[in-house]
Amino acid sequence: MKRAESGAKRKIVDIDRGLFLVRYSDAEDGERPPMVRVSVDGVGADDETVIILHPDARAAVLSGPGTALAVKAMAPARLLVEVTPQTAGGSTAATVKVEALNPGDTTTAGVEAREPAAAADVPDLDDLRILAHIAGQGDVVVRRDEWLAGPLAPSRVEGLEIDWPRKPAGLDIRYAVKFARPQGALSQMTEIGKFAGTRGRALPVTGIVFELSGDQAADYALSVEALFLGSPAMRSTGQRVMASGPTSREPLVGIRLNLEPVGRIDAPRQPPEQKSKPSPKVRVFRARQKQVEATA
Repeated sequence: MKRAESGAKRKIVDIDRGLFLVRYSDAEDGERPPMVRVSVDGVGADDETVIILHPDARAAVLSGPGTALAVKAMAPARLLVEVTPQTAGGSTAATVKVEALNPGDTTTAGVEAREPAAAADVPDLDDLRILAHIAGQGDVVVRRDEWLAGPLAPSRVEGLEIDWPRKPAGLDIRYAVKFARPQGALSQMTEIGKFAGTRGRALPVTGIVFELSGDQAADYALSVEALFLGSPAMRSTGQRVMASGPTSREPLVGIRLNLEPVGRIDAPRQPPEQKSKPSPKVRVFRARQKQVEATA
């Protein structure tokens, strides 16, 4: 991640062939939100990738939450998303979503497409992403069954969010977190796409709970590996999973969440090779349908 001029931050987003909507979803500073500039990364990439602007727009710049543009890619490409504060020292915390606009049904007229319709109800588990706000790093996003912080890079987790853009109607995940203070009670159960916890308040999570619900919940199981400060990693599976340290006050410093059909949950694996830590306060969310959130 290279730092741009004037305090700006950049993020590279990989996209496949297709049509995409780049939408400025949210900003931490609502009064003076940072500007978001979108461009195509790579020499000669503009020949196959086109940024589509509003007729009144002169540049591929999103001025604030609610603004958007489109990208047409004739081949796999890379987008450069650059977030720039309005004023010197201003906020660069912005959420930008890159969403694939899938083509309509191409089934020949007069042919009943019952099998494809039924297949739409099968959960796309690879579309599942987990975000954690980690002390000293900011928002970090991984795929299912990947560590957030964890054995090789333990860091305090201050909040969690699950995102599943193509979640089936018959399967849902709810979750909650607990803090050591003031009362140590669980937060309210949170739905997919919403954040549970805090950011920037130095208030680590000390307990977590995940639960499945819906008509298909009995066919799937959660696997949660949680690492609390000063304790070995613990692993639990089931439709409802809870985890906390020995005294329920130890900070959560690593978590790995997986969802699989019943009987498919693997045995615990060795920690993955250590990867370079992401830049502070950088949020990337990449789904199979190309939904990406980048918070700088």
